Amino acid sequence: MSKTGQGLPNHEMEIFIGNLLRTGVILAAATVFLGGMIYLVCHGFTTADYRVFQHEPSYLCSIRGIIGNAFSFHGRGLIQLGLLLLIATPITRVALSIYIFARKRDTLYVIITLIVFSILMYSLLGR
Repeated sequence: MSKTGQGLPNHEMEIFIGNLLRTGVILAAATVFLGGMIYLVCHGFTTADYRVFQHEPSYLCSIRGIIGNAFSFHGRGLIQLGLLLLIATPITRVALSIYIFARKRDTLYVIITLIVFSILMYSLLGR
């Protein structure tokens, strides 16, 4: 088995990244499904009023609020948490790529991946 650079061989890294993405998507889907079931149990028989647009409540517009609401087992909070997990999965993959390229001592790809990671974080957190 040939190794590239230091650390894990390429095939093992691909398997690890694949498992990371698969686990993230399954965890996100399960969280959204659980939140949807709780929401339907609590609000399934209420009639929706579409005449007036009501945006998300302020407590579901911040990460802290979403996590607090989800751990209280509120349906909307769990759905939002699942969507956050779905967004976080590829971001984690980019962060892991920085580590892998650094272990391989591939400076060019470390810099490129850091730029991509910075753009992702700025677009998500920056205002």
